[in-house]
Amino acid sequence: MRALLKQVFSFGLIGFVNAGVDTAMFFLALRFVTDNLVVANICAWVIAVSCSYMLNSRFTFGKPFRLKDYLFFATTQIGGLVANTTALVLTAPLVPLLVAKIIAIGFGFVVNFTLARFIVFRAPK
Repeated sequence: MRALLKQVFSFGLIGFVNAGVDTAMFFLALRFVTDNLVVANICAWVIAVSCSYMLNSRFTFGKPFRLKDYLFFATTQIGGLVANTTALVLTAPLVPLLVAKIIAIGFGFVVNFTLARFIVFRAPK
């Protein structure tokens, strides 16, 4: 249980850094690439998921970088992207866009940690 809590903490800390990356890339994409929330969110996700894989594989789960694992990780994180984008689209009309983005990141975090912990970086049996 202690190891799991340590992983949750590390994943959360890295997630906090990635939330900054995601948010910055989202607003940069809105300013310079598109005015579409979904497209901007996907652009930001591609960069953030790459950072997330590199940092979490090394620091949270102690695994080496491998292209195969990265592609698998990115694929599983699509669930988080869907949760994040859905929350963003649903909350954006109701609250300031920055608040909607923060709410969306929270929803994505829950899905992403679950997928990373139990599918991508699961302990061998």
